[in-house]
Amino acid sequence: MKIILDTHIFLWAVAMPERLTKRQKEIIQRRSNQIFVSSVTITEIMIKASIGKIIIEFDPVKVAQESGFDLLEYSCEDAMKLNELPMHHKDPFDRMLIAQAMERGFYIMSVDDCFKRYDCKLIR
Repeated sequence: MKIILDTHIFLWAVAMPERLTKRQKEIIQRRSNQIFVSSVTITEIMIKASIGKIIIEFDPVKVAQESGFDLLEYSCEDAMKLNELPMHHKDPFDRMLIAQAMERGFYIMSVDDCFKRYDCKLIR
């Protein structure tokens, strides 16, 4: 499976793995799965850090790579999918991740209940 991690799942995986469920950990660690950290997630983390909403004391790109995650660029085609998404969720970063997963046919791992309202392949 190709799986995009929602921002909170990525942060939990690298900084607070105890917050992940046993199932989430197993899926992330399964070698047959390809786990992605989107450029959208890096953008969200850096914006929130720059305005003081979160404190990040590590380089998220470097940590993602060291953790064995693949980096995934957000494309124009991913952005075009946003036009088709209903406004179930107002968070622009989450909408971008949902659109990216749907456009590419990837799964997305999140515990955000709003994701269930979209026609995406969700792993909770």
